[in-house]
This record gives sequence, structure tokens and C-alpha cells, in this order.
Amino acid sequence: MTDQPTATPDRPHDLIGIGIGPFNLSLAALAHGIPTTQEHPHPLTAAFYEQNPAFHWHPGLLIDGATLQVPFLADLVTLADPTSPWSFLNHLRTQDRLYPFYFAERFHIERTEYDAYCRWVSRQLPGLHFGHQVDAIRWNTDRALFEVDFTPLDPQGDAEAPGRSHTRHIALGVGTEPFIPEPLRPLTDAGTLPVIHSADYLHHRKELLDAEHITVIGSGQSGAEIFLDLLRARPHGAEKIHWLARTQAFAPMEYSKLGLEHFTPDYTRYFHALPEAVRDTLVPAQWQLHKGIDTDTITAIHHELYRRTLHGHWPDATLTPGVTVRTAGRIAGNRIELHLEHTQQATRTRLSTDAVVLATGYHERPLDTLLTGIAPHIRRDASHRPRIDETFRLDLDPAVTGHIYVQNAERHTHGVGAPDLGLAAWRSATILNDVTGTTPYPLPRRTAFTTFGLTPHPAPHIPGQHTARTPLDHSR
Repeated sequence: MTDQPTATPDRPHDLIGIGIGPFNLSLAALAHGIPTTQEHPHPLTAAFYEQNPAFHWHPGLLIDGATLQVPFLADLVTLADPTSPWSFLNHLRTQDRLYPFYFAERFHIERTEYDAYCRWVSRQLPGLHFGHQVDAIRWNTDRALFEVDFTPLDPQGDAEAPGRSHTRHIALGVGTEPFIPEPLRPLTDAGTLPVIHSADYLHHRKELLDAEHITVIGSGQSGAEIFLDLLRARPHGAEKIHWLARTQAFAPMEYSKLGLEHFTPDYTRYFHALPEAVRDTLVPAQWQLHKGIDTDTITAIHHELYRRTLHGHWPDATLTPGVTVRTAGRIAGNRIELHLEHTQQATRTRLSTDAVVLATGYHERPLDTLLTGIAPHIRRDASHRPRIDETFRLDLDPAVTGHIYVQNAERHTHGVGAPDLGLAAWRSATILNDVTGTTPYPLPRRTAFTTFGLTPHPAPHIPGQHTARTPLDHSR
């Protein structure tokens, strides 16, 4: 396996990725596999920076038995390049586990296994720089390059001597951050209460189980998995656990075959071509495509509750949908009081509890701080969000001739598939085709049986036919 080409002052990076989660790890893996050709004779030079010391994927939610909601084929590379050495199946081969996996017949692998696979890739793939905090991005007009300032961090997280890299293009994969609804922020701001976001669940599981009464807030997959895990660990007849949801039901995730076609490149292109106002109405209406609970988890919860009735008593577990938390705060000692409102009954009550798990989801991490030096060049929509084109590039004014690509920051322009692992390899391939101006990864022309509009789907982008793009020029 060849080493990653090294950038020099005379030959800057072709691409720098900021953040190393699954999406930029996918981009790095596919970038490493691009062969040299007569049209593109130089190996692609790419570097990726991540503040954390190593790759870890949602470590607080790697609950025993929890599985991905996508098949194992939605790994970092397979749906763009099944021959890649960075595929999940090749990971199994190198671990001498292909036959056990074959006989296990597991189409949906456990999250812990996906995390182990990604860490395997991250440990071997060249060009990844963990323990590097990116501080600023600027456009150098004289050199027609981006400047990326970074600070290496030692194993204790202390800053070392800062550095700077230059690159023609940037890929932002800084991920999401836990979302805390406004009425619940007083609980987390207090700092001393046993209130944690689901992202940190496993780090505080023992503390939660020691609490006399626990409340889980949130109706999605994470809330369901945490409720089930807590329920299984609590004593029969003394479960003392509440599960509250704002949605009108603990609803299953849409997982029909035609429903899943909303996570195809065809639908992504259709969605991107819609008017902004239409896109903004669609995203919240499609919540059940990605915020519901998979049916296996719902079945397991019901089975566990039913099993606890076998001796003639119902479990001390309360599951209530259609509830919003109006306010929340601390009462005597470290007790927590939640002021609840039932939307259909128009009734209100109070709930006292000893610990709260906020399974309230994630929001896209804001890009503005990192892009302060680029902000004047970013074109925005009517809601002041960055405009993003069909090849996942920020819409920048012509003064900036390099491109900034985004990964999982484009739901408002590309739809519900933006955070979906099943589109990771396709998006990475789209970006790399655009970066090189060639087609190292031929993209499928049709991916869905559904025709999403009366007019034909917009044609897939074909590198080299975009008037603003040419193959990489390494003469600078």
C-alpha cells in the first residue's frame, strides 16, 4: 500500500478535510484509491485534521446489541467502489472473520462493529492527522489557495507549536453536536444535576442506574435504545422509569422499500432542484424517515414490558407520547422537577425525578466560527443559510476560485439523506470527481424506481462538463 503523497510549498494539498468522522473518513479512503492517469498524472494530495486524539464514533451510544439502521454495504466505500481495500468485507477478511460473518447472516451489523471497522481504517489510512485543532481558514488571493491554520495537541490536549497548510480545496466534515431544547437548558446549565444527553449515556450509565427514578425524554432511536437498556437493568416491580415523547406516538421508522428510496442519489437530486420554500416544508414533514424507531427495538421494548407482567404485576414504567416539557428545574436536594403539558388533552402536571436522559437529538455544528475569514464570500439563501450546489460545494463569490465542500451540513439543500451513512460513499465520490475534474468514480445514473416529479430527474453531474471546473492543475 503506497504512502499518501506529501504536499510541499511548491505543490500544496489538493484537498484538506476538517474533521474525521465517518463522512470525511469515507472521503479520505476513496481519495487514497484514486489512480494516476494521463489526464491526472499526479497522485491526489490530501490531508485530514481532527481535534480528537483518535477516531471514535458515538462512543456514548455503543450499547450492547444496538445495530446500525443501514445495511453493512453502507460502509465507507463499497457503494462507490466495491473493490476498495477499505471495505467492511475486507476488514473482516483481514481479521479472519469472513466465515463467521457469513454464517451469522447479519445484514445490519452492531454499532460497536461499525466503530471497530472505522477505527481499523483510521489507524492504517495515511494522511490522517488526529490531535490537530483547526483554528482558521482564509483565502489567499495572491496564491489562489486556502490557508488552514491548525494547532497540534499533545496527548494531554495541551497546545503545541501552531502550523499552517495550503490547499486548493477544503472538505468540512465537522459533524453535529447534541441539541438541548430551550426549556431543558436550566437542567444542563446547573452542572451538578444528574442530567445527561444521550450522546454521553454510557459514560454515566452506572450513575443513572443508581438513581431511584429515571426519566428519558425523546422519541427517536436513541431514546428507545436507552429506555430499553435501562428497563432491562432495573429490578422487576421497581423499574421506576418514565419515557416521555413530544411526538404523538412512539412511531416506527419508515423502512418500506419504496420509502427507503428517499435515501438515494435520485431523490437527493430531485430535492436539491426544488424551490427553497418547498424544501423547508418537506424536511420537518419527513421526520419519520429518520427520527422514528426501528421495529425490532419497538418489539424488544414491548417484549420486555410484557415479560415483566408474567407474575401478575405491571412494571413500574410509564410511556407517554404527546408531551412537551414547558419548564424544568431543581427542587429539594438534587431532585428534578419537570413541568409537563399534554398537547391533545391540554392538561398540565409536574413530574419529580432523580435523573434525566435527554435523547433530544443533534443539530448541525455551526460553520460560521470556522469560516469567519471566508464569511464575506459565502452566498446565502433567504434564511441566511449557506447555499450549497449539487456537488456539495458552498456557493462562493468568483473571487474565491477554490471550493469548500460540506458533509452533513446540507440537509436544507439536499434533504433527509444528508446524515445517512448509505449516501456517504456516493457523496464522497461526487466530491472527488469534482475535485479532480475527471471520473475516478463513475456514478450511477439511476438509483430509484420512484420518479419523484413530473419532469425528469436532473441529470447527474459529469466532471469535466462544468464550466467552472477543469482538471487539477499542479503547475501552481
